[in-house]
Amino acid sequence: MEAKTSTLQAEFFSKMARQMTYQVGRGPSDAIIFPDDGPYDRRLGYVALPGIISTLQNQNYAIERQARISQKFDWYFRQSGIAPYRAKTRSGLTLVDRDGKPIFISRQPERTFETFDSVPTLIVKTLLFIENRELLDPAFPRANPAVEWDRLATAFADLVVKKTLTGGQSPGGSTLATQMEKFRHSPYGRTESVSEKLRQMISASLRGYLDGRDTTATRRRIVVDYLNSTPLAARTGYGEVIGLGDGLWAWFGTDFATLQESLSSADMMGDGLRRRAAIYRQALSLLIAQRRPSEYLITGRDSLHRLVDSHLRLLAGAGVIDTVLRDAALAQTVSFTEALPAASLPTSPLSWKAASTLRARLLGQLGIASFYDLDRLDLTAETTLDREVQEQVTAVLKSLSDPTELEARGLAAPRLLDRGAPEKVIYSLMLFEKGGDRNYLRLQADNYDGPFDINEGTKLDLGSTAKLRTLVSYLQIVGELHDRFQGQSGESPRAEAVAGDPLTRWVAGVLAAEPGISLRDLLRAAMQRRYSASPKQTFFTGGGLHSFVNFDKNDDDRVMSVAEALRNSVNLVFIRLMRDIVSYHVAQGVVAEGNPLDRASPLRQAYLSRFADWEGREFLLGFYGRYRNLDREEILAKITNRARRSTAARAVLFRSLRPEAGVDSLASFLRDDGRGRSLSDAAVRDLFKKYAKERFSLNDRGYIAKIHPLELWLAAYLSEAPHSSLGEVVAAGAEARQDAYAWLFRPKLRRAQDRRIRILLEEEAFQRIAAAWQQLGYPFDWLVPSYATAIGSSGDRPAALAELMGIIANEGQRLPTSRFERLRFGEGTPFETVMKLETNAGERVLHQDVALTLRQALIDTVEEGTGRRVSGAFQGSDGAALIAGGKTGTGDHRYERFGRNGEVISSKVVNRTATFVFFLGDRFFGAISAHVAGAEAEGYGFTSALPTQLLKSLAPTLQPLLNRGPKQILPAPKLVARDIEALPLRRAESICNRTRRNGWHCSLKKVIQASTEAADGSPIQ
Repeated sequence: MEAKTSTLQAEFFSKMARQMTYQVGRGPSDAIIFPDDGPYDRRLGYVALPGIISTLQNQNYAIERQARISQKFDWYFRQSGIAPYRAKTRSGLTLVDRDGKPIFISRQPERTFETFDSVPTLIVKTLLFIENRELLDPAFPRANPAVEWDRLATAFADLVVKKTLTGGQSPGGSTLATQMEKFRHSPYGRTESVSEKLRQMISASLRGYLDGRDTTATRRRIVVDYLNSTPLAARTGYGEVIGLGDGLWAWFGTDFATLQESLSSADMMGDGLRRRAAIYRQALSLLIAQRRPSEYLITGRDSLHRLVDSHLRLLAGAGVIDTVLRDAALAQTVSFTEALPAASLPTSPLSWKAASTLRARLLGQLGIASFYDLDRLDLTAETTLDREVQEQVTAVLKSLSDPTELEARGLAAPRLLDRGAPEKVIYSLMLFEKGGDRNYLRLQADNYDGPFDINEGTKLDLGSTAKLRTLVSYLQIVGELHDRFQGQSGESPRAEAVAGDPLTRWVAGVLAAEPGISLRDLLRAAMQRRYSASPKQTFFTGGGLHSFVNFDKNDDDRVMSVAEALRNSVNLVFIRLMRDIVSYHVAQGVVAEGNPLDRASPLRQAYLSRFADWEGREFLLGFYGRYRNLDREEILAKITNRARRSTAARAVLFRSLRPEAGVDSLASFLRDDGRGRSLSDAAVRDLFKKYAKERFSLNDRGYIAKIHPLELWLAAYLSEAPHSSLGEVVAAGAEARQDAYAWLFRPKLRRAQDRRIRILLEEEAFQRIAAAWQQLGYPFDWLVPSYATAIGSSGDRPAALAELMGIIANEGQRLPTSRFERLRFGEGTPFETVMKLETNAGERVLHQDVALTLRQALIDTVEEGTGRRVSGAFQGSDGAALIAGGKTGTGDHRYERFGRNGEVISSKVVNRTATFVFFLGDRFFGAISAHVAGAEAEGYGFTSALPTQLLKSLAPTLQPLLNRGPKQILPAPKLVARDIEALPLRRAESICNRTRRNGWHCSLKKVIQASTEAADGSPIQ
């Protein structure tokens, strides 16, 4: 009687279940544990959660809320390893915007039955006949769904017989509930022992009574959960297939709606019957394949076909299906789809790029290996984006491939997009909002449908935006000198004014004349220092002589202030300004370490050795690419063809590359050439002795052969050690590099030595400049040691420049940037953990007066200079124009080759980029860019006026975001039932709690009711 009614079991397990509770409270929990294993717990991230929490805590995230389990729950969990709670059928990553609106939703499985009534009756009957015939028997409302006693006894008896007598396999006796425990929580989803089977049965029994002694509703839900969560192997390129709905789609290409329509239809004639029979056979195949999915669905499809045929006959014999359907299904042949089904887009196309960028950042923050794993985590991430404006801006950027739209926005004009294919231009916009303790990313939009991220993922030549970083360095130096000289007597500044570098002399002179001048007044004066804009001068920088030009030739004969040069983006002023900055850093290095240009300096030899090593490495790098994939005979042939065509040169080469070879080998080598055929044996012997490797230095041998000494050394080295890596070559060639530059150490060559020492001093100066730039967000470790860095040769990223703009807008404070405010793991589970970002106050990286001076200069650039298109385009919430500032930049990135006299031999366009970095009022700042990659960029002539005009045209779209108060709460977001599944009680509570925290009323009963009633996907408030 107990086996049929489960009266005692119901009493026992329901009483245990009532004591196994959990609740979510504020702060870290002192009563929480996490699972150690199980496919389900690994897939949803519960096993990895302790490590993820620790990783996030190292990134300034703190536990805001966390689950607390009861003592009985803790005891049972530790004994069994399986948590007793109602597990989710569907889960995955969700990204929501600042208002809770979904940006990205990944649900696994994607296609599920929402309720028991939505499952076709034919599927229910078939499943129960195959797996669990007594599960839904209404005669016993308290029945234990985990055990079907008669089937279990039969399976056990069969097991004994087969193990002892025949040695064959026996059928399982597991119910649907027990099977779910197996493929969710057992190691590798398998039953390896009797004790593991008992663990599954006990866990399934306890889970079956979570809602009380009456298991009627629970048993119906088990059918739905089983169909939605049974594992059905994995397809390459698709991943793990879970549930009947996804299984039909992945293995047969059958749409979920087609399944429900066909198997619920009363049409039993003609095409309707054939379609019904085909889909029923597919579904039956998957229900059977669950037993050994990889075998039946991948390698053993013929066996599966025979099993399906036998089951069809059994099902008809038992009255589960009629003979008409049986015969129609037997006549069908299951055809597995070879084409990989297209994945559905888990978000709006207009939010896809932002979601991809955020997911990529989450990968790094959480330490997750792949997007595949990330998208299956039971995680909701609250981002700082504004989805509505994000999608509106993205739609505008995507529309710019239409010439009509370009015309309407004023973009089809000279220096804008008056030539070139508009659809090839990639536009991007990042917008940040300054908060009290952090900057919030509000918008990250572009029109590119690939993974390329123009803002954060590449290095671009952004042209004159580098002038802003150069100006920052200049003003920082002025500030440092003001601090050094302030309070000193007039004699010290006067001495520096005579002996120092140009910037030190100028600051010292001003302070000697006006000892009490404030830093702000000194910085104003620094902005008015005047430089020539003449291009009629060459500059020794970057290891050679260079000349530069201005964008506007009308500036060529002018002398102007730094402020005016910034407004109008005049190149030659900033080249000369960078020269002064480099001179300052060189002087600081000389003061700290000594002057290697002094003939008596002990540093001199060390600098020359460093130069020999540095330039020698550069030569080796080029030569290595020439010889690295050749064998020793090919190396000898190649270097011979490059060398001087003389018998002496050939002898030197052979003796250098084949020092172990004898006279006969040399004779054979020399006589292969026309000039050497007449050589006598005596002449060959003389050449063999005369050009022995040990008789000449590396330099002399290179001179005889007219080959660079390091090329000769490398060819010899690779002949003996082919396939050596570049690192091995560099390490082995340390002595050879010094030998190759032995000429440089001669005392008579002081001018040549000084030139090379100056190259190294300039490089050291740029290392100091790079360190200063990195403190302000410059994203790369190295600057090109050339004055051309002032006009963009070292590259940059729009996002990094936006960060600098944020520092300036915040008066020298660098605030951390927030993209994720909260990360909610395992909501509605006993592992629920909410991590909230907690940031410290900003770090001061610029003197306030320097930042204010820069801010004013950027405002001038918008009001009177290259950014004036944006002036007055944006309004504050009071209707007054927002004060805007910014810096433009255009990068025409070319790969050019020059001749011996400096003439351009070839010029190849690599890409073209135009950028405008800006701030709007006191709260908003960002970067907007236009970019064309590849050789096609040569067909475009746009400048930074293009992104500037585009930003102006976006003003009406951005205005609602700018006018919104930093703490304004928008109306409660709409929820979609299929996105939040049929809500269990604790999930509904979680939704209501979040809604109430925003000041809105929430009826728990109505949330649950609406989520059930809106199963068609209609939005509910």
